[in-house]
This record gives sequence, structure tokens and C-alpha cells, in this order.
Amino acid sequence: MPRRSYKKRTIAKDPIYDSFVIAKLINLIMEGGKKTIASAIVYGVLDEIKKEKKIEPIILIDTAVENVAPIHIVRPRRVGGASYMVPREVTPHHRVFLALRWLVDAARTRNNKEYSTFHKKLKAELLDAFDKKGNAFDKKTQSEKLAEANKVFAHFNW
Repeated sequence: MPRRSYKKRTIAKDPIYDSFVIAKLINLIMEGGKKTIASAIVYGVLDEIKKEKKIEPIILIDTAVENVAPIHIVRPRRVGGASYMVPREVTPHHRVFLALRWLVDAARTRNNKEYSTFHKKLKAELLDAFDKKGNAFDKKTQSEKLAEANKVFAHFNW
């Protein structure tokens, strides 16, 4: 733990949709400092969704993130000689981060011949999350079930 509290860095909103969530999504997709490529992928996906599905992109992203964001997660806690999985509530900022990270990871691990590029994989995963299905949503339900199963150990959360 640091001696002094540190100031949390804030990221700038994205210039097109004026949203922190989309800016964070671009930063999570970015590899090797290539932010222009990451932003081109995200904005391309959002434009395609807007044309095909007639859904406002900011509403789609917010709904997809809300559908994938976990309310409880489990963290290991060592008590005595045993290690217990203790359920904890997730802070709102961390919920958004986990949801976006799960969406990007699920899009990266998707492998079908239909989804040959990351652009198509991300679009499919966002639409699946919007409809409450897909790998990222499955990860959320798995996390919630694990927290529910281990709620007996909630008193170890201090």
C-alpha cells in the first residue's frame, strides 16, 4: 500500500461521442501505442451498427456494458491455514472496466470463419452483449454464480 494516496488519472472523453466508455474501449483495444488504428476499429464498428441496426451507438455501448458488468466478484482471502473465495461488491468504475475488458477479450478469442477480422469479432460481441448473450455475458453470469455460491464466506470481507 502506498504511503500517500495518489491522484487518480482521468482519461479524456472521445471526441466524436463525448463518452468516457468509448474512450476506455479504444484504450483497451489499443496495442503497441497505435491509438489511431484502435479508434478506427471502434468508430468503424459503431458506424456499421448504426447503419445496419438503426441503434444509436452510445445507447448500444452503454446497454452492452450494463449487461456484461458484474455486481459481485469473488476474491481469495487467506484466513488461518485455509483460503476462501470471498464475494465482494464491485465499484461502479471497476464494473465498467471489467465489462469492457471482458468484451474485448471475448472478441479476441472468437474464432469463426465468418469473423475473420477483429472488426467483425468486436461488432458481433457488442451485439451479443446487447442481446444478453455471448462469451462476455457468460463470464458475467459465471462470476455472479460463483459469488452466490460463496456468499457463506461474506463475513470474511473486512
